[in-house]
Amino acid sequence: MLDKERILAKIDEMEGYSGELKGIIPDNYESYERSIEKKRACERLLHISVECVIDICNMVVVGMKMGLPDSEVDIFEKLEKNKIISRKVSDKLKKMRAFRNVLVHRYGHTDDRTIFDLLKNKLSDFREFSDEILKYLKKSK
Repeated sequence: MLDKERILAKIDEMEGYSGELKGIIPDNYESYERSIEKKRACERLLHISVECVIDICNMVVVGMKMGLPDSEVDIFEKLEKNKIISRKVSDKLKKMRAFRNVLVHRYGHTDDRTIFDLLKNKLSDFREFSDEILKYLKKSK
């Protein structure tokens, strides 16, 4: 059974992190590069925002009894196959997950320019994801 309240709480958590992130991203790359504290805060907020996305996807897959996923990527594919998220969003989630892995497992090797560009241009992906999940939750009464 789909635990809508738990999913909604996790969406709210994710939106809180991404909103906080929007509020601290410097206006330009030079300011981002100079501030170690802001860089680390942005990286951490990005990381936990992506973790929320993965948690939400897991909750939907489990709640809808779609079977055990083979991997995190399989979670996104199950949601796409079941028309809960679009292919476009599924592809974006796969990229988010891959980038999260870079942040987590290769922390010292992250490219500041890539992260800054992502922060400036891709935060709307979180909203697009939550919009599709919320639309699905409304339909599944």
